[in-house]
Amino acid sequence: MSASSQDRASAPPESHSTDFDANAMRERYVAEREKRLRPEGNEQYVEVTGQFAHYVDDPYVDHETQRDPLSDEVDVLIVGGGFGGLQAGARLRDAGVRDIRIIEKGGDFGGTWYWNRYPGAQCDVESYIYLPLLEELGYIPTEKYACAKEILEYSQAIGRHYDLYDRALFQTEVTHMRWDDAISRWIISTNRDDEIRARFVAMANGPLNRPKLPGIPGIRDYKGHTFHTSRWDYDYTGGDPEGNLHRLADKRVAVIGTGATAIQCVPFLGQTAEQLFVFQRTPSSVDVRGNSPTDPQWADALEPGWHKQRMENFNGLVSGVPQPEDLVDDGWTDLIGKMVTRFKDATAAGNVDVPKIMEMANFDKMNEIRSRVDALVDDPLVAEKLKPYYQMFCKRPTFNDDYLPAFNRKNVHLIDTDGKGVDRITETGLVVAGVEYEVDCIIFATGFEVGTAYARRAGYEIAGRNGITLGDKWSEGMSSLHGIQSRGFPNCFLMHMNQAAFTANFPHLLEELTTHIAHIIGQTIESGSKTVEVAEAAEKAWVETILEKGLGAMGALGSNECTPGYYNNEGQPNPESARWAPYGGGSIEFFELLANWRSEGSFAGLEFKK
Repeated sequence: MSASSQDRASAPPESHSTDFDANAMRERYVAEREKRLRPEGNEQYVEVTGQFAHYVDDPYVDHETQRDPLSDEVDVLIVGGGFGGLQAGARLRDAGVRDIRIIEKGGDFGGTWYWNRYPGAQCDVESYIYLPLLEELGYIPTEKYACAKEILEYSQAIGRHYDLYDRALFQTEVTHMRWDDAISRWIISTNRDDEIRARFVAMANGPLNRPKLPGIPGIRDYKGHTFHTSRWDYDYTGGDPEGNLHRLADKRVAVIGTGATAIQCVPFLGQTAEQLFVFQRTPSSVDVRGNSPTDPQWADALEPGWHKQRMENFNGLVSGVPQPEDLVDDGWTDLIGKMVTRFKDATAAGNVDVPKIMEMANFDKMNEIRSRVDALVDDPLVAEKLKPYYQMFCKRPTFNDDYLPAFNRKNVHLIDTDGKGVDRITETGLVVAGVEYEVDCIIFATGFEVGTAYARRAGYEIAGRNGITLGDKWSEGMSSLHGIQSRGFPNCFLMHMNQAAFTANFPHLLEELTTHIAHIIGQTIESGSKTVEVAEAAEKAWVETILEKGLGAMGALGSNECTPGYYNNEGQPNPESARWAPYGGGSIEFFELLANWRSEGSFAGLEFKK
């Protein structure tokens, strides 16, 4: 990209906050949503099993490490070696728990950052708040938005720092987990024929861990090369995560999907592919990235406690709570700045209509996003198709300075499907609106399963007391205390946002959850109790709280307002949806609730049995 193009990409356009018809914009949002609704909801995607099972093979290990099956016992078994598993291990170490084993499907720690090695992969939340345990490790990321390689290496550093490698089982998958009431232990079976007895288990599988494929008619017929972005095939493309995909020089490549992953890899594909076709159903909002190296003077001046303060400052702003200072100052926090400006103007005029102010601020931000498309894309017809028409947080915002200018390349073609998606796949290509685009390779940038059954996403069933599975218990809706524990599943802890909290910065939620889990496990061990379990009344009360609070912070993402996506179950709510929602008071209130619960000291709602 030329210097002038780089300047255009990095500079946000001026907002046109008064130059639009609000009613017309509302109607446009509804129309765009309606054309994208599909009655099959999540069923429009194909599960990566059977003939598609190879899409989850590990391309980053040369061979499966050979070892004998294990038959042993541990205090705590953690499933998942991403940030959740690493943070859980760290906090358990802090609580004095030494006997920890982590089971991880990949060949090393890293989770998402082990699998996502596609070209251009970076965190989209500032690395100074996204990377966990920075003060504990004494580490400062090299850039505001660290690349995948650095994040993977940092994940490995956490594993070494907390001595988590010695008892980790890599290239291993849990196949079943059952509670044995006679010995008060979980029995964990794996694909390596292990049988491990664990006093406690912690599920750190992650919310986005199982790739999904689009259920496009003919997907089984295609004869060319294919892969999913979470298993990037560098043997086919050449190059590495920094680019130089030289083996694509004579290839016609298709990318299906235009979410956060495609936004990052499309510019690199466009640089080298003979022809690149980007198939779009719904455009992403693409804001300024503005990455920069870490200022060493700034880093040297940081004072103890800076990391948590910065995380909380960011979380406050994206939750709509003004802060004395915007420490992160990026596209995520920019919306609240627009809201504050409108509040001030409305207050001065004596007309404070909070819902309208929030809506108008959102219009301001999305108009800015759409103006940026006009500023960066030369062809006005292409630019119009790349403009998102929905509220900012209906889909996860993206940030990139190279994606939009990539469509100025003669070899890069946007194939907009007007919200319908690809019609069908043939042996040689993809068909949209009666036109077939013949390609040598299809890259699926179609994300991960969200909203499907827990066991399907985890890859195994959890059978609690009396053989009742978690899937059976939750068949009519989730029930838990704080989203972390569920009655009938003693000594079992979950880490996700359901009935817990929604945060843009997911490792911040993991920090709060793992601190809470370590506190409960530590108390169980110290008290000499065999089990800790949710009391029936406490679980019922928490479910009622979730229902009474409604969707709260996620309300704006409700299916009646937002274009379909994984935030709103593809626009297809079901009667149990409300029971799967995060705590409606928002993440700040939820984190305070957990902290106060721990401080109170009575472990209210839990039953300890010796």
